[in-house]
Amino acid sequence: MNNSVSIGLTARELRIKWSIISLSVALLLCLVISVGIGPMPISMLDSFSVILSKVGLIESSASQAVQSIVSSIRLPRSLLAILVGAALAVSGAAMQGLFRNPLADPGLIGVTGGASLAAVLLIVLGGSSFSFLYTVFGDYALMVAAFCGAFTTTMLVSKVATTQFGTSVTSMLLAGIAIGIVTGAAVGVLTFLADDAQLRTLTFWAMGSLGGASWSTVLAAGSLITITLVFMPSQAKNLNALLLGESEARHLGVNVERVKRQIIMLAAIGVGASVAVSGMIGFVGLIVPHIIRLTLGPDHRYLLLASAALGGLFLLVADMISRTIIAPAELPIGLITTIIGGPFFIYMVIYRTRSNAL
Repeated sequence: MNNSVSIGLTARELRIKWSIISLSVALLLCLVISVGIGPMPISMLDSFSVILSKVGLIESSASQAVQSIVSSIRLPRSLLAILVGAALAVSGAAMQGLFRNPLADPGLIGVTGGASLAAVLLIVLGGSSFSFLYTVFGDYALMVAAFCGAFTTTMLVSKVATTQFGTSVTSMLLAGIAIGIVTGAAVGVLTFLADDAQLRTLTFWAMGSLGGASWSTVLAAGSLITITLVFMPSQAKNLNALLLGESEARHLGVNVERVKRQIIMLAAIGVGASVAVSGMIGFVGLIVPHIIRLTLGPDHRYLLLASAALGGLFLLVADMISRTIIAPAELPIGLITTIIGGPFFIYMVIYRTRSNAL
C-alpha cells in the first residue's frame, strides 16, 4: 500500500513538472511568434535567429532592417509582457494563498489602484513636489512611487480585513472596493489638474499598454520584478502552512506576521513595477492562479512557478491580440484582459455562492 501511494505521488509530481516544462516551452514559442507579428511580418526563422543573436549564441542572417525592428521594438515589448504577466500572476497567487481566497486579485483589493495613484501623483506633481525622487532614483522614481502606493494599500487592506480570528474575505473585498473608489477619484482629480502633455501620459494608465516598452524599461522593471519572481517561491512552504489557517501555521513554527510582511512587500514590488511600466492591467492575478490551482493543485511549490509561466504566456497572447485585432490601430491591452477576466470573475463568484449554499 505504501508503495502504491509513493508511486502515485511520484506520478503526480512528474505530471506537474512536465506541465510546467510544457508551459515554459509554449512561452518561448509564443515569444518567437510575437516578435514576428506586426505591420511588417517577419518569419519565425528570422525572429528566432535574431533572438538567439541577442543572447550571443549565433550570428543572425536576417537583414539589418529585420534585426532593427525585432531587437529595438518588438523584442523589448514581448519581454516586458512576459515580465509583467509573470509578476501579476505570481503576486496574485501569493496573495490568494495569504488571504486563503481565490478572489484576492491585486486589482480587486486595491493594490493596483494604490500603485497607479502613486505613479499618477508623481507624473502630475513630480516636477514641483516630488522632484527629489527623480534626483535620488532617476529612471526608477516612477517604480519606487508605484511600489510605495501598492505596499501602503496592501497593508491597509490587510489591517482592515484581519482580526484575531483570521482574515475576513468580505472585509477584504469591501476594503479593496473602497480603496479602488478612493484612488479612482483621486486619479480623476489629478487628471483634471494635468496639462496637455501629462494628459497624454495619463491616458496610458487608464487602460494599460505596453506601447512604451524599450530596453531601458525592460531593464528597470525587470530588475525589480526579478526580486518578486526569485524570492516569492521561497515562501511556498509558508504559504502552504497558511492554507491550514494562521493558528495551525503558528503551531507548525511559522512566524505568521513576518511572513505576511515579506509576502506583501514582494507582491507590492512586483505589482508596483508592473503598473509603473504598463499601467492598469487587471485580472491577470485572478485568472491565472485559479486555472493553475484547478489543474495542478494548491501546492505553492508548483503553483507559483506555473503561474509565472502561464501569466507571461497569457499577457503575451493578450498583447498580440491587442496589436492585431484592429490593426493598424492598437487596442489597449488592459481592455483585452478585462474582457476576458470580467466574465471569469462573475463565474467564480456564482460558483462560490452555489458551493457555499450546498
